[in-house]
Amino acid sequence: MRYLPQTPEEITSMCQKIGVSEVDELFHVIPEHLQLKGLLDLPKPLSEAELTQELKSMSRQNQSVDNLASFLGGGAYHHYVPVAVTSLISRGEFMSAYTPYQPEISQGTLQSIFEFQSMMASLTGMELANASNYDGASAVAEAALMAMRVTKRSKILVSPSLHPQYRQVLETYLEGVEAVIETLAQEPESGRVQVASLKEKLDETVAGVIIQSPNAFGVVEDFETLAGITKEAGALSIAAFSEALSLSFLKSFGSMGADIVVGEGQSLGNFLNLGGPYLGIFATLKKYVRQMPGRLVGETTDAAGKRGFVLVLSTREQHIRREKATSNICTNQGLCALTTAIYLSLMGPQGMDYLAKINFSYAEFLKEALLKIPGVKLKFSGATFNEFVIELPKPASEVLARLLEAGILGGIDLGTWDKTLKNCLLVCATEMNTKAQMENYGRYLKKLL
Repeated sequence: MRYLPQTPEEITSMCQKIGVSEVDELFHVIPEHLQLKGLLDLPKPLSEAELTQELKSMSRQNQSVDNLASFLGGGAYHHYVPVAVTSLISRGEFMSAYTPYQPEISQGTLQSIFEFQSMMASLTGMELANASNYDGASAVAEAALMAMRVTKRSKILVSPSLHPQYRQVLETYLEGVEAVIETLAQEPESGRVQVASLKEKLDETVAGVIIQSPNAFGVVEDFETLAGITKEAGALSIAAFSEALSLSFLKSFGSMGADIVVGEGQSLGNFLNLGGPYLGIFATLKKYVRQMPGRLVGETTDAAGKRGFVLVLSTREQHIRREKATSNICTNQGLCALTTAIYLSLMGPQGMDYLAKINFSYAEFLKEALLKIPGVKLKFSGATFNEFVIELPKPASEVLARLLEAGILGGIDLGTWDKTLKNCLLVCATEMNTKAQMENYGRYLKKLL
């Protein structure tokens, strides 16, 4: 493909056509302090050998979670990934595969996606799932847009304990459309959504209600009650999650009346990877399938009667008229989805159930141990899965810094999410934490307080 630059005259003509005086006006939404005003201050060029040595030197400064006792959660979870998963996804056929633009000749890719979709539908309790989205945050935002298309309404109600990063992406997605986002109230004691707040805010303009469970504070919501109230108002109930392992432990969202289920699938076989790539899970009911974003693979038979797979739905601008597109998503997270499908196949339903129970019991053990420390209180009384919030007698940032000196990643300082929670710590325990690590955490925390 040739690169054909525009002349100054062509640039001026295009700017006039869209109603701006210069190209810089297109970037006015970027804060001034983030705009690059000059050239990058780069060092002199290096040879390949010199650059390799420089990068190796930099990499040695990294701290691996494997060398620390990690109690981090909050949307990215440290789970064990069987060696077989890495071995299988490293096969050349998988690593070189890309989006099947001529899908029917990519039968292997289509089959792996089909199996992934089937597993996601089973985990969420929904009738169908798509081939994946970019991540949990974008899946939440796409669900809001879908609810607006289905209901022809423009307001989205959001749980106050939706993951703050998901909330930011949601606001970015909806900024360019005529949408209103309102936040529900939270019960200060339990950490759950206040039912009365939902009843008060629901009206004929609400398209969907987004409830995360377990929420960003680890608390399990009464989703069934909230979904029932939402349906009575003619809005769609949207269930969100950031810890996919909880789907194997808690009652399925589908059985509790969800219309759309979205969330992050990183926990299911994908490493932490410094924040990505991850994959967004998106499941819904069959009656809404034509409003679902992304792509959908189906099973069929060929002319000879043999089993085959086809791309039955791909409603984006490249494939259909722009005004009928449900999304501008370019592809799905194919390799991450394949990783999840392999991981779930290896674990099986019994293995997933066992692993989820381990996570729950470890978190309860750690919670009980930390609450015995003078000055430590449980912030929310609601039931939790594998993470919870404790309140400390001093700023969490100070405590975390001291814990890190002892090789302990003690959790997430919730003051970075909300200044009123500066003394609160979000703590997570998974199967990767040993009893000795948890007891050691308790001893160090007691010394610090």
